Amino acid sequence: MIAASVGFDLLFLVHVLAAVATITVIAVMRSGAVAVAGGADAVIQRRRFPERRNWAARVVHLLVLSGLAVSATGGSADSLRRPFVIVGLLCYLAIAGHLEARTLPLERTVANEIARDGVAEVAKGRQLTRSIDVIAVLLAVALISMLVQF
Repeated sequence: MIAASVGFDLLFLVHVLAAVATITVIAVMRSGAVAVAGGADAVIQRRRFPERRNWAARVVHLLVLSGLAVSATGGSADSLRRPFVIVGLLCYLAIAGHLEARTLPLERTVANEIARDGVAEVAKGRQLTRSIDVIAVLLAVALISMLVQF
């Protein structure tokens, strides 16, 4: 349905850029978690985990907003009834829930531990890595379903 209208194309571009931004943020978060899990020194850990909220991770919420806008402006090929759209929505709900309930609180715990003790426990780094991996797998499922459009 690409090139259906300028508005649709712009919304689709925003959706793709939101996906790229989300994948980038998740990759950066994972590399920080892997650094902690690998026992990186205090300087690296402090740089990777500043003591503030991770607003960049919330870019994932743009995915659903832009995806719904694409679906609303598209034709029947992008309808909310299409299986790939339903899979994308379900993946988003799982990603957002896991991110907000598990990953970001754990990331804050790691950042607080680094601020207090200089470094975080290796076990916490492994736990955070696994949590981020769950998000990455769900993103991969959503991406594959968008590309295949079954």
